[in-house]
Amino acid sequence: MNRRLTRRAAALVLALFTATGSAILPALAQSRRTPPQAPQKKNTRPGEQEPAEQRPQEPQEPVPAEVLKEQEVVKVASNIVQVEAVVYNKKSGQIVMGLKKENFAIFEDGIQRDVTNFSTPDAPITVTVVLEYSKLGQMLGYIGSGGQEPGQYEVLRPTAAFLQQFIKPPHDYVSVIAYDMRPTPLTDFTNDPGRIGQVISLLLRNQPAFSEANLFDALKLTLVGGKADSVVLENSEKQTAEYAGMTSIQGRRKAVFLVTTGIDTFSKINYDQARKIAQNAGIPIYIIGTGNMFYKKYEHRMPAQDGLAGATEPGRMTFLQAQNTLRTFADETGGAFFPITFEGEIISALQSINAMMRNQYSLAYSAGERRDGKKHKIVVKVDINGDGTYDDKEFVVKARQYYNSPKDEKAAGGKK
Repeated sequence: MNRRLTRRAAALVLALFTATGSAILPALAQSRRTPPQAPQKKNTRPGEQEPAEQRPQEPQEPVPAEVLKEQEVVKVASNIVQVEAVVYNKKSGQIVMGLKKENFAIFEDGIQRDVTNFSTPDAPITVTVVLEYSKLGQMLGYIGSGGQEPGQYEVLRPTAAFLQQFIKPPHDYVSVIAYDMRPTPLTDFTNDPGRIGQVISLLLRNQPAFSEANLFDALKLTLVGGKADSVVLENSEKQTAEYAGMTSIQGRRKAVFLVTTGIDTFSKINYDQARKIAQNAGIPIYIIGTGNMFYKKYEHRMPAQDGLAGATEPGRMTFLQAQNTLRTFADETGGAFFPITFEGEIISALQSINAMMRNQYSLAYSAGERRDGKKHKIVVKVDINGDGTYDDKEFVVKARQYYNSPKDEKAAGGKK
């Protein structure tokens, strides 16, 4: 009986979407090839120079031969492990600012490492916004709201609020990736308010196209890059292009802002692989969890396992697993997870996320020449008043928890 009710509710929503689909603009899959008519300037990623034709040409002095020879040397001395850390009081939740390098200590597998690099939370931030834009999320949002509004609003509200209120051009950079059965970059990194407005408009005037939600594939593209659909707002003639991930950006504080149900239907990579990618990237992932209103209202009617349609007809275990997945991604990368039930919780969660992003201390240490292919545990401790005692009882340090050392193929007998 419970399963029948759940299927009936899902069928009703899908029927409503089918009946109204002809009155709505083309779906996201079509919008990938329908960029705005106005000519768009290609984005400049953080740290990149403007195209040569747009810069005034200056006379170039010849570079001495000894300098060229020096530049050709490939410098690979050791593995530098980057750690972003946020410190806050356990009781009050107040974030601690004004700390120095001497206030921190990094331990790897219980052994203290020297902090080689350190920067305070003064620099602007570079953020990739990743949002689930699928019919599955749309269905959960629609039923969760009792049919009072389009289901995709549950995802669009926090996304639009974050882009409009918490990204501060021209110093902050942001890129946006929407995913359903595959991740699609809507804009590469930009600090143009007009481009940010175009992204919001694009999302509002379309609706999700596919029921699949491949979260793990989206995280992989976001963090390490790869081949994907061409950036929608770049007006490219090519259908696909190579997309550079967050790890390619150097010298800037970075974070990922993820809005999702946490359900993955059939990504090409599995949970363990996605988890390892997130651990290695060393970039905090801040998450707004959606679909909670649906789950809390209908949990008692849902079967324990998925229905015949798999994850697109989720059971209780799928929702619990999704929440555990998101919490793990957040905890292990030094981010935070906020499961949102009511609309009124959004701004408070976004304010907390923004405060943590803006107060990340950037630390780094050298892992040396080790290439054992193993996972190593990272613990960051803080001594607030500099008295030589770590303040673990009063303060919390949110930072990445693991580092996966690269594997030396020669030491492993040449096996790949």
